[in-house]
Amino acid sequence: MKDSSAYVSTEPAAVTTNTCRNVYGVYGIALDSEIPLPLPRHERGELARIELRTAPAPFFCDVRGSISLDQRVGSWYEFGRLPDRSSYARWTGVGEFLVSSDGRRIICRQFDMATRESFNVYLLGQALSFALVKSGFEPLHATVVVVSGEAVAFLGESGYGKSSLAASFLDSGHQLLTDDLLILRASAGRVLGYPGPPRLKLFRKTAYRFVGGAASGVPMNPETEKLILPLEGHRICSVPVPVKAFYSLAGPREVFRKWDIRSEPLSPRQAFLELVKNTFNRRILDADRLQRMLDQTASLASLVPVRKLSFPRVWNQLPSIRETIISDLNRQALQAAT
Repeated sequence: MKDSSAYVSTEPAAVTTNTCRNVYGVYGIALDSEIPLPLPRHERGELARIELRTAPAPFFCDVRGSISLDQRVGSWYEFGRLPDRSSYARWTGVGEFLVSSDGRRIICRQFDMATRESFNVYLLGQALSFALVKSGFEPLHATVVVVSGEAVAFLGESGYGKSSLAASFLDSGHQLLTDDLLILRASAGRVLGYPGPPRLKLFRKTAYRFVGGAASGVPMNPETEKLILPLEGHRICSVPVPVKAFYSLAGPREVFRKWDIRSEPLSPRQAFLELVKNTFNRRILDADRLQRMLDQTASLASLVPVRKLSFPRVWNQLPSIRETIISDLNRQALQAAT
């Protein structure tokens, strides 16, 4: 096996060191990037700083040749670990990424057939999650809207309706905080949620109904009909906000033929399990990470209420689901005031 330490080096022969770089802000993180990104410039305090660099195909060919790749049957995603604890990830048709062991650097390559929009989704979501976990964060798989200045987070697997539900809130004048990846930080007895990229991933029908069309959308990857839709400034929240509640969405099979909308509070144990289940990035499973994840999840479950939300998978009922959630939030605020 080759010495993997060379693969995270900054030698010009391996990794591009373009001096024309920008520093962007996302998830409360400062991204020092030589890649142009559809993100706001970093202007305020940072939770961490991560470098984004590029490398050519031979560099990644050497990396792949030195490791065993893990690929689940039927999956187009490959993953490998290097001896120095850095991580390699590749998505067919999109790109490949190498994340340093300390999470401070991501080296990447966009494949020729990939769109810039698709590559950015995986760079700023899946690949960045490796760096975030290595940097001590515990991201959640969530889509989050802002209602009356507070964050309402939807938890659930892909296909459970998180983004569609968020689109319904945007249609009603609320804002998006983040779609897919959520970073949290406790501060003064409350939990703050940090803004993600200004885009939402939706199927074409939902996009036409709730966000004014899909003409600007680009396919997320070759395996899905979901579109990446950029959002205008008035539809996004660009500052951290306190988290009001989590809603864990029931899976489609749980609510098939159940045509009522239900919102039920979860016990502390149930809430803990739902939050753990929706941890973003389950590839890094060393003992330190697992202990940190359990500790932070227990703390989060004690600070923010978690509810189970069941609803029929009928897109024209999304406004009714939205109103059920808003009624829930108003009832919680009234109970807190008394």
